[in-house]
Amino acid sequence: MIKRIGNRTLEFTNQPTVRAYASVAGKKESEGPLGGLFDKIITDSYDGLDTYEDAESQLQTEAMALALKKGKLKKSDIDFVFAGDLLNQCVGSSFGLKDYNIPYLGQYGACSTMAQNIIAASVFVESGAAENAGCSTSSHFCSAERQYRYPLEYGAIRTPTAQWTVTGAGCCIIGNGECKVKISRATVGKIIDLGITDANNMGAAMAPAAAETIAAFFKDTDSSPSDFDCIFTGDLGEVGSNSLYELLQREGIDIKNNHRDCGLMIFERRFQDVHAGGSGCGCCASVLCSKILNDLEHGKLKNILFIATGALLSATTAGQSKTIPSIAHLVNLQS
Repeated sequence: MIKRIGNRTLEFTNQPTVRAYASVAGKKESEGPLGGLFDKIITDSYDGLDTYEDAESQLQTEAMALALKKGKLKKSDIDFVFAGDLLNQCVGSSFGLKDYNIPYLGQYGACSTMAQNIIAASVFVESGAAENAGCSTSSHFCSAERQYRYPLEYGAIRTPTAQWTVTGAGCCIIGNGECKVKISRATVGKIIDLGITDANNMGAAMAPAAAETIAAFFKDTDSSPSDFDCIFTGDLGEVGSNSLYELLQREGIDIKNNHRDCGLMIFERRFQDVHAGGSGCGCCASVLCSKILNDLEHGKLKNILFIATGALLSATTAGQSKTIPSIAHLVNLQS
């Protein structure tokens, strides 16, 4: 049964479980602090295919295959799959998963998509609409650069506030059963727009949405940061993380002691040229489906918040100098 807590937080009484999870990452990502935790590394940006977009689709194909294998599941065991990416019309997901022949619901929340997928899948499982539901998300540095900024051949110089789009994918299977990681609660984000227009400063654009969702969750659940082992945000990077602290402190909330950002976890900024950190749908998805879920499964973490953040812009709106609305969705995971 699903209960509504406060304004917009959902509580899952039966607590759907993460039955299996897998991650795929690129060469640059494998050279970072989490390199040894990814299930598969792709050293070729094309992954042996013709285009970067084909390579991104292949990331999701492989992540799903690995998750099914690790969970000892067949594709026929999955009732629905929720998936999304950064490419136009989410073609990374649709082309990557079409051969699985699983009922498909495409999602778009920009870099917040993984949390959105988990919320939707949990609602399906908790309500009885599905026994098992897949969640899959990806991004690719080269395909994202071509769509949102400039083709790599252009050689554009990146600003200090810019983030490096992660080449990677994560897939988890949400279902019923005795598993070590459970989904307890979730808060759906609101669209927040504070007027940021710089497409090379995603952290500043997304931080207000993250702050609003986190504050709403604490209010709805009458909880505080100290109740959680760790509070993970999606890909705010250095700029966005600092903005998040300042915005939450205005609300009397201090998360500095137990906050970690996936965009700062996946790369070692002292040695890897990623400027403000990592970003992209595949950033928090690959970190979640490697480091975070692994730590929950093995008891290193007991109770965490996972907040994926997304900038809701397109190449068209950026070219028209529109502001960048953002959103953040929150999932409470427990061991």
